[in-house]
Amino acid sequence: MLAVTAADVRIFLHVLAATIWVGGQITLGALVPALRGYEGVTKVAARRFSTIAWPAFGVLVLTGVWNLTEGNLGDAARPTLEVKLVFVLLSGSAAFLHARATSKAGLAAWGALGAVGALAALFFGVQLG
Repeated sequence: MLAVTAADVRIFLHVLAATIWVGGQITLGALVPALRGYEGVTKVAARRFSTIAWPAFGVLVLTGVWNLTEGNLGDAARPTLEVKLVFVLLSGSAAFLHARATSKAGLAAWGALGAVGALAALFFGVQLG
């Protein structure tokens, strides 16, 4: 059996948090249209998701910094990392604004922007991996 290393734990936590953050947004986005017919259920589901989503986002940021301090990132990868960080910021900011939106248009726009940012950050993270 292989030994468990700190790098294994770091990458596991990063991937787990990304699964929750990105996958949760996609899942909730798919469920919301079906939940709209039930009074208040959409807001309850969104609030429950946020109780795990925001800690997952925090773990993503912390393990991302940890990855940077431990990794040997070459010059060629630096621009990719910078683009990924822009999308991480976009995803978190849009999700924050989505949670505070009061109009259907605001909810839709910020939700979509947050999900697109999360997917783009995930793509560039895979590219870096």
